[in-house]
Amino acid sequence: MKRSTAVLLVTLSLLGVCRLAMGEDTNEFFMDFLQTLLVGSPDELYEGPLSHYEVNTDAKAALAELKSCIDELQPMHKAELVKLLVRVMGGHQDP
Repeated sequence: MKRSTAVLLVTLSLLGVCRLAMGEDTNEFFMDFLQTLLVGSPDELYEGPLSHYEVNTDAKAALAELKSCIDELQPMHKAELVKLLVRVMGGHQDP
């Protein structure tokens, strides 16, 4: 379980850094990507947040494996990941 959460956070962090480097709206993409990753299907990723990009076969395999790990998370853990991301992307810190 810890491994899949770590993989998710690393993947999302890398996506965020790439989007920042490209000067695009990181918050919107990041949230859309995470939401689709947590509750959608791999096809919805390619039709939604990744629709503007050509995703190669190896990346598709990696996303399918990541999605499989996420699907094994308990719903409360998924919800906590979303809350954490909302806080981070919104610049909010814990009191």
